[in-house]
Amino acid sequence: MTGERAEATDEMLMVRYQRGDRQAFATLVQRYKRPIFNFVLRHLRQPALAEEVTQDVFMRVVQKAAEFKHEARFSTWLYTIARNLSVDHLRKLALRRHPSLDQPRGPDDSRTLLDAVADPHPSASVDRSVVATEVGATIVSAIDKLPAEQREVFLLREMANLPFKEIASITGVPENTVKSRMRYALDRLREALCEFEEYARALR
Repeated sequence: MTGERAEATDEMLMVRYQRGDRQAFATLVQRYKRPIFNFVLRHLRQPALAEEVTQDVFMRVVQKAAEFKHEARFSTWLYTIARNLSVDHLRKLALRRHPSLDQPRGPDDSRTLLDAVADPHPSASVDRSVVATEVGATIVSAIDKLPAEQREVFLLREMANLPFKEIASITGVPENTVKSRMRYALDRLREALCEFEEYARALR
């Protein structure tokens, strides 16, 4: 029985939760809490707010559990909720200044958002370390500068690892449009990183 539960699909777990199995819900939270937090964080850029919205996402799952249809994909349903809540909060934040990328992440965390993408295993070479930090900063900046629709597709594809068909369902646009947005996003990121090609070749 334990093995069966461990191998249960998201959809099976959701159906079990609808029938009163609280452990099934706990398993879903364990599977998706970190991916959803990372997705929301890249939208909102504020760790404390992202944590709050992540909690709201799972609260919505509880509130709307009866609406979930077993033939639907749970991940699509969940990321749709996360996306909608993130958009709502972005609207509320529209008149506020976005936090600086070099602003500390929190009162008990002196690291910045840029630190989050820095190489966790710095090389002994100072040049490599400097370039890694600059590349990380450039990636974060380039993602933030993407048009909203391209950034959304990029995050769903690269961070949530969702197939284009699911992303199309979440965003409400045709799959070909999703692929085009992804292609444009990748082109912009490549352009932002082209200045580091010479550094990369020199450090090989």
